[in-house]
Order: sequence, then structure tokens, then C-alpha cells
Amino acid sequence: MSDAMPGWQMTEYEGFEIHVSPRPTEHDEKRYTYLGYVCHPGADPAKPGHVVPFHADGEEWFASLEDARYEAVHAGRSIVDGTHPDLSVLPLVTGGV
Repeated sequence: MSDAMPGWQMTEYEGFEIHVSPRPTEHDEKRYTYLGYVCHPGADPAKPGHVVPFHADGEEWFASLEDARYEAVHAGRSIVDGTHPDLSVLPLVTGGV
């Protein structure tokens, strides 16, 4: 992996934090993917139940780090908005975390 690759980046959205990490794919450093999680401000991501983790689906890849970052933030916003097909912030809200 390149030393120029950015680490985790945070965006505030609707009272939550969206943390994303765009990165080269495992097999091709000219293709990019992402990891991310949504949490309440100041939550400890190491503690169980404090984050909703997400990542690019399967073999999904992007042409640049910026494209991967954009899609990661979009996915995080859909989790907060309740429009993501599989993930929700409901456990963070109802769990009191």
C-alpha cells in the first residue's frame, strides 16, 4: 500500500459521525475500495455495539481514492437516513450508546 494513502476521515452528518477509509483493493493498487463505520460523536469504535461498520460490497471497486471516499460517505449517509437496504443506526439509538 502506498504511503500517500489517506487514513480514516470523518464527516459529521445528522448528529452522527461517518468514518471512512478509502484504500487500494487487495489485488490491484489501481482500483480502490473502502471501509467505514457510523457512530455517535466521541464513541469508542473498539467497544462492541458502539459503531455500525460497513464496506464496499463484494467485488465493487472505484477508479480513484476520491471516488471510493465519495461512495463510502454516501453509504454512511444512507445508514443514518434509514435508506440503506441492510444497515441502520437503530441499534445505536435504542442501545443508548
